[in-house]
Amino acid sequence: MRSGKKVLITGAGIGGLTTALRLAKKGYQVEIIEKNSQAGGRLNQIKTGGFTFDTGPSFFSMSYEFEEFARDCNIDVPFKFIKLDPLYAVNIKDDPTTYFLYRDIRKLAGQFSDIEPDFEEKMEKYLKKSGQIFHDTVGIVIKSNFDSLFDYVTALMRVNPAHLPVLSRTFYQQVKLYFSSWQVRQIISLVAFFLGRTPFDTMGIYTLLSYTEFRHDGYYNVEGGMYAIVEGLVRELEKENVKIIYNTEITGYNGRRGRLEALTDSEGQRWHADIFVSNADAALFRGSVLKRRKYSPERLDRKSWTMGYLTIYLGLNFKLPGIHHHHYFLGTNFEEYSGNVMKNPTILQKPYYYVNLMSANNPDCAPPGCESLFIVCPVPNLMYKPDWQDAGDIADSIIRDLGERTGRDIFPGIVSRTVYTPLDWQEKFNLYRGSGLGLSHNMSQIGALRPANFDEEFRNLFYVGASTVPGAGLPMSIIGSKLAVERILKI
Repeated sequence: MRSGKKVLITGAGIGGLTTALRLAKKGYQVEIIEKNSQAGGRLNQIKTGGFTFDTGPSFFSMSYEFEEFARDCNIDVPFKFIKLDPLYAVNIKDDPTTYFLYRDIRKLAGQFSDIEPDFEEKMEKYLKKSGQIFHDTVGIVIKSNFDSLFDYVTALMRVNPAHLPVLSRTFYQQVKLYFSSWQVRQIISLVAFFLGRTPFDTMGIYTLLSYTEFRHDGYYNVEGGMYAIVEGLVRELEKENVKIIYNTEITGYNGRRGRLEALTDSEGQRWHADIFVSNADAALFRGSVLKRRKYSPERLDRKSWTMGYLTIYLGLNFKLPGIHHHHYFLGTNFEEYSGNVMKNPTILQKPYYYVNLMSANNPDCAPPGCESLFIVCPVPNLMYKPDWQDAGDIADSIIRDLGERTGRDIFPGIVSRTVYTPLDWQEKFNLYRGSGLGLSHNMSQIGALRPANFDEEFRNLFYVGASTVPGAGLPMSIIGSKLAVERILKI
């Protein structure tokens, strides 16, 4: 148990909140500064007109990471979660079938008997390989700190060399080795979008995600909506007297002799501490706050970033038929769409999108007889589409398509409508160029090749969140908080 040292955390996203609780439980005096008026970062909430919407993630995986975090902090998991089965539903345009992604492979296979007759056998082979990749890499690469590139390369040498051929393939190419029908290839490849890129530019090694979906731990809903995770963590922090100061944005710093002495907010106030943790984007913080040349806008633009997201939050005054809690709607030009979605805005009128019907399992999220609907459409980030004056038209095209798919005109029933473009995501959550999940996970930006979770100059500054190790996603933020705390305990 340590005490007396003050820790200042900038950013109250999941990484910041979980790092704060870990440190508070070890006797540190912890304070959090947050730019916005409520905690959560991208895992946030909108309340308007009697409707409630989760703004970002709508389900999560790797539940055991939350349970391990709770054990580390000697608490119960501060929210209730429910296993999903089916994981989600998928519709392909001009195909009347609704495919349900069951974890029972035999039950799943029955839906593909006409287009992939030997699906069950193929899926078992695919998941066996995906599982081998998962178990041979996660403990070595994802759940470890690396002090240098040499450490990282040494760790990689411990990975089974049988997986080397997969490194030369994309996600889609790896899936294509196992399945022949284009429908199955598309559906199995959807999980690549969860990393903020497409199956055609995501490394094949990430087919390990299919194993996490169908075989390892699956996906989970949160009772009351995903924001209940944030509310639960904030309650635990209040018990530890951790204060969160809202509406405060960090813009500058003071440091000398290898130590950060204070951070400065936009009003000129200085915030002093012994140890600092940034839960802001690790690359952007180094550039915009610390003014590091290596992270200047010109150099950041040379890095590979994830796509943007157009998110639409609809409150409807009727019940919408044919929609399931987690539902994907695909077009008929999957490869063409995926190849252009990052850079070519002209394809946006042929949308591929995900729908989260929050009110399906959380009736308190909408008034009686109404629906709370959250739509996510992948779009170019601001590097490729800086102008979003047409956001309303694009949102209309998605809503119109959803109405055609469900056989119900949605527009007359809209009583609440909020749209976030990449511009909004950039402004609200300091996401570089509106990139929804920060830096992408390509070969040159994973493991020790991502911006480190310790600072290059200040030995008392650390990082947690999407653009540092181990990567993007709720479970990765939980793991990242543990890795950051491991470093802090050594100083």
